[in-house]
Amino acid sequence: MKVDAVVIGAGHNGLTTAALLAKSGRKIVVVEKRDKVGGLCALEEFHPGFKVPGVHLDTSGVRRDVAESLDLARHGLAFVAEEPPVFAPASDGPGLLLHRDPAKADAEIRAHSARDAKRYVEFRAFIGRVRGFIARLLNEPPPDLNGTGAGELWDLARTAIALRRLGADDMLEIARIAPTCVADWLNGWFECELLKAALAGPSLHGTFMGPWSSGTTATSLLQECVASGGVRGGSAALVTALHAAARAAGVDVRLGSAVEHIDVAGGRVKGVTLASRETIECSIVASSCDPKRTLLDLVAATHLAPRFAMAMRNYRMRGTSAKVHLALRRPLEFRARPGQVFEIARTGETLDELERAFDPVKYRKFSSEPILEIRVPSISSPELAPAGQHVASILVNGAPAELEGGWTDARRDELGNAVVNALARYAPGVRESIVAREVLTPLDIEQRYGVTGGHIHHGEHALDQLVMRPAPQCARYATPIEGLYLCGSGSHPGGGVTCAPGALAAKTIIERPARP
Repeated sequence: MKVDAVVIGAGHNGLTTAALLAKSGRKIVVVEKRDKVGGLCALEEFHPGFKVPGVHLDTSGVRRDVAESLDLARHGLAFVAEEPPVFAPASDGPGLLLHRDPAKADAEIRAHSARDAKRYVEFRAFIGRVRGFIARLLNEPPPDLNGTGAGELWDLARTAIALRRLGADDMLEIARIAPTCVADWLNGWFECELLKAALAGPSLHGTFMGPWSSGTTATSLLQECVASGGVRGGSAALVTALHAAARAAGVDVRLGSAVEHIDVAGGRVKGVTLASRETIECSIVASSCDPKRTLLDLVAATHLAPRFAMAMRNYRMRGTSAKVHLALRRPLEFRARPGQVFEIARTGETLDELERAFDPVKYRKFSSEPILEIRVPSISSPELAPAGQHVASILVNGAPAELEGGWTDARRDELGNAVVNALARYAPGVRESIVAREVLTPLDIEQRYGVTGGHIHHGEHALDQLVMRPAPQCARYATPIEGLYLCGSGSHPGGGVTCAPGALAAKTIIERPARP
């Protein structure tokens, strides 16, 4: 069989790449190891009648321009106007219900600090001013620092001009704060510990860092500056629409088709060989697998220069996130707000509490008091659970892939118990409400989804792995092997549910002239 291109992996980035390439007139095949599309965004039933719409539930970063270019609305995709507010529970007091909109957040923050309510308006105004520049960095291929042509120089010049247009104060502020820790940055803005902890939480997802680690302000800015209303129905609804768009464009999506290896000869891609021993010939392969899986497992070592192979081995993919899914017979209620339900909640009452939860990871342990990002998707999508019942999907920060002694059934249960205990601290009735639970350690995530180290972002988000991602030699999606491209979350601008890596990789493939 011969086609123009093979896309490896039917996650949201792989489907995005495939659909865009097919729209450009190419014959595309997607090969997916699992029996379903979606990857980390796949709908999963973890207990009869109880489903979660993927490991990734935050769709606030999905690029609207990608949805428009693929006409995903025609395939059922719809966006919500804004993400639900985040509830930050407190062990003593009413907690904090935090909206992005300062007007909606005013009364809640003012109950803790009148000064912080005023500062929150200024904080959101600053985010609004720098949003365009940050979004530009994330929505375009990174500068080609190896290039010498006028196009590369013009790209650098445009980025410099965009930075300068921010104005001297904001330009200097970005330069000042980007390398700093998010704890210092937020301490400069606010005095309420609960507010600071709630804002800091997302900057730590998929990192090997705590709030006092350098560079976490940068990860916070990147998350804040692309967030908008998410996808109705979550990441699983996004994947359903992408799959439909790809098929409508003529893409052949083949499930249960694991790739044994990528075929290379003379430094060029020749095709892929499947585990079934079938060979698909092509001149372009775009892999949405993580970079290590692609370049160290699927490509023979003889095709990689030693220095490049070392760079890929040194690319950090130390998974630090686990997922716990709870099937609940009743709505999840917090002691601080009886009778109310929230779709998103975030534990951790102080920055130091977040830091203490990260500390054990350095020593290959997990915290007995983990920090939780709790989502209850069945509130807006009741079809995920039986009538009147609910699903809680919990992202657990600080669960190392390389756990001391390894991940066993006993250690998995120990982690699950720690998570339930941490949740029960704020929602004391949760234990009696649990029908079933599923605990996915980083090892489980690696084995189910094929992600090295169980890393949910296909590589750590850190300053040295954000722009030149995963390595300078393939920072613009093309690898040193002619015709082999990376289109997954291990490429710029990183992980999460955005479609950006897949779209930018497709743009690069379409525009890039063939090498002689």
